[in-house]
Amino acid sequence: MAKGKDVRVRVILECTGCVGNGVNKELAGISRYITQKNRHNTPSRLELRKFCPYCSKHTIHGEIKK
Repeated sequence: MAKGKDVRVRVILECTGCVGNGVNKELAGISRYITQKNRHNTPSRLELRKFCPYCSKHTIHGEIKK
């Protein structure tokens, strides 16, 4: 039985360090990851520490709108 529609949703995580430095979003210079989250357990925006190849270090990646 289905428990409702779309409890788990796909989210895009974007490097906050690259965005803060003023890198153009249209160019390939921002690290992005795709993951899933449970909307019922985590209603707020997701933030994870991931590796950014453009910053060459681990930074906070925050959820963005699609």
